[in-house]
Amino acid sequence: MKRFTIFCWICFILSACSESNEKKSTNLPSRPEQATLTDSLPFPQSWLGDWEGTLKIFKDNKVVQNVPMELELAQMDSSANFTWAIIYGEDKETGRRPYELELIDTDKGQYRIDEKNSILLESYLYGNKLLCWYEVMGSQILSIYEKRGDKIIFEIIFGSSEPVSITGDQKYQGEDIPAVSTFPIGGYQRAVLTKVK
Repeated sequence: MKRFTIFCWICFILSACSESNEKKSTNLPSRPEQATLTDSLPFPQSWLGDWEGTLKIFKDNKVVQNVPMELELAQMDSSANFTWAIIYGEDKETGRRPYELELIDTDKGQYRIDEKNSILLESYLYGNKLLCWYEVMGSQILSIYEKRGDKIIFEIIFGSSEPVSITGDQKYQGEDIPAVSTFPIGGYQRAVLTKVK
């Protein structure tokens, strides 16, 4: 078990180093507050505005569809919530998802996206990323919104809730190795959104 714990820590350190190197290799700032004056504001105020881009839908490591995408974030007059409207496709009326962002506990980075149809998605802010992980109809879905300077990177990763493999769960060289379930990635979507106003 000791070796397995060390292995987990090594993976964690390698992923942190890889993320650090990735940030150095881009022209985008690594921290949102380095970008502009508005980024000195807290979330979600520093994200307010209208954002546009193209959603790339991947399947089997290939882009199979490009869809126009918009994200509108605005302070609501009627409450402390924020408009969190997502628009997919050319038809801005049919493709509009008029969600709301609720502030639950900003000190802990806890928020909720209200889809206005009885679905409430708990969301969590880590640095400049808003993460939401949920399951629906046998699929796990991870959505990521990441603010990088004057861009918002939107990503969706999804796959079956049924593991594709379960390994470990045995003794190896005298150590008890826990069972590890691996889940399949069924698809990936990504959009780079640029602020238009």
